[in-house]
Amino acid sequence: MSHAGLARLANDDGLFKILALDQRAMLGRMLSGAGLPSANSDRVAFKAEVTQALAAETSGVLLDPEYGVAGLATVPDFTLPSALLIAAEPTVKDHWNKEYRTVLDPTRDAAWVRSLNGDALKFMLYWDPSRTAVAGEPDLVQESLDRVAEIVADCHTQDLPSVIEPLLTVPKDAGQEDHRFDTIVRSAAMLAELKPSLLKLEWPGSAERCKQITALLPDVPWALLSAGVEYEAFAERVAVALDNGASGVIAGRAIWGEAASVAGPERSAFLTDVALPRLKHLTTVMQGRGRSWKEAIKS
Repeated sequence: MSHAGLARLANDDGLFKILALDQRAMLGRMLSGAGLPSANSDRVAFKAEVTQALAAETSGVLLDPEYGVAGLATVPDFTLPSALLIAAEPTVKDHWNKEYRTVLDPTRDAAWVRSLNGDALKFMLYWDPSRTAVAGEPDLVQESLDRVAEIVADCHTQDLPSVIEPLLTVPKDAGQEDHRFDTIVRSAAMLAELKPSLLKLEWPGSAERCKQITALLPDVPWALLSAGVEYEAFAERVAVALDNGASGVIAGRAIWGEAASVAGPERSAFLTDVALPRLKHLTTVMQGRGRSWKEAIKS
């Protein structure tokens, strides 16, 4: 497999500065929670407006097919100035006894991403890699690993980067932070063995754990997601993660989140005066930091 796809996703320094706009139900809740219309057409319009305002300051944009890719089609003469990642996980999540179960939508494969002019396939899974199956129930951990392996193999057939986003179902209870952070490290190590092109990871809690992740991913680059934290806190995390081996960011709500609470001229002003400067500031934060994806795959 060539690495042309990874090169398209990254900036000139070999780092990923990707805007995440693949929220679906969450975006609906954000809009309705602010008393704004949240119908499908409103989500499409929101994503089109945010993408148009911010994409030029990124190395790539992550969009969902339902609203994001559809949203771009509503903007006359708009051409995305950066690479396009397309979310391929099923819109409706599957469960077993109230636990998430990793399943694939057979219609959303690498060829489908190519048909939408996507430059990479992103797949999100919810899991607890420390879960132990008992007799008579499915092994949800192994199922997740098997599905990710299928995605990676399928992407190889299309010479398409596979971007895997594991989100933990481990509780965020007070006093359990260290366990959760350690599990983020374990999750990354297990998935890296399957050789995806890029891992999109949660904040692991410290510089030391960032360093552990990098050591455990000798030939797989990783990027930090924002998880909706305030921008200032996210920027601090970015500096720490990149100083300890991360290869960039895939950031969403920390950049544009407040835009979902306003509309019209107020939203446009926020995107221009706040969200865009945040992205430009990230460039400053990332300058001279990080492990290029080229270094990661050769180490």
